[in-house]
Amino acid sequence: MSAHDFDATTPDGGSQPLKDYAGQVLLVVNVASKCGLTPQYEGLEQLYRDKKDSGFHILGFPCNQFGGQEPGTAEEIADFCDTNFNVTFPIFGKIDVNGDNADPLYTYLRSEAPGDFGPDAGFLYDHVKKTSPDAIGTDDVKWNFTKFLVGRDGAVIKRYEPTVTPEEISAELDSLL
Repeated sequence: MSAHDFDATTPDGGSQPLKDYAGQVLLVVNVASKCGLTPQYEGLEQLYRDKKDSGFHILGFPCNQFGGQEPGTAEEIADFCDTNFNVTFPIFGKIDVNGDNADPLYTYLRSEAPGDFGPDAGFLYDHVKKTSPDAIGTDDVKWNFTKFLVGRDGAVIKRYEPTVTPEEISAELDSLL
């Protein structure tokens, strides 16, 4: 099994087979428009523009499971991304990343890269420990802007917790592109 075995729901309710991205390095990110980490859209877009011609794509998945920070419709989310950050990488339909209704792609990503979320995440660790203590020590996505790096073959390479910036990820990509 690989990430290429899944389909993503497009904002209009259609389906996008992720096998269409076979041969590309992917960064799969759960995004939100009203989060303190939302400015990462700027870094993600720059990373995408810098690396897309080398076989790299970012796939954004809006999620409203963390503090209700992605309440909008698909159209509102797309407008926000375009207006505020000139996002050109694909933003898919809103999904759940944890729980009984988690999108199958995210169930797979979490199982392949359970993460290493601990006190080194600083303010975010303290916040999650207070608001969702049951999530600590699990493979759950802890907050918006968790990133999964997927290789050209669809295998999950690594999980980056939300406080890891796109700029920090950039250098690691060079060896894969």
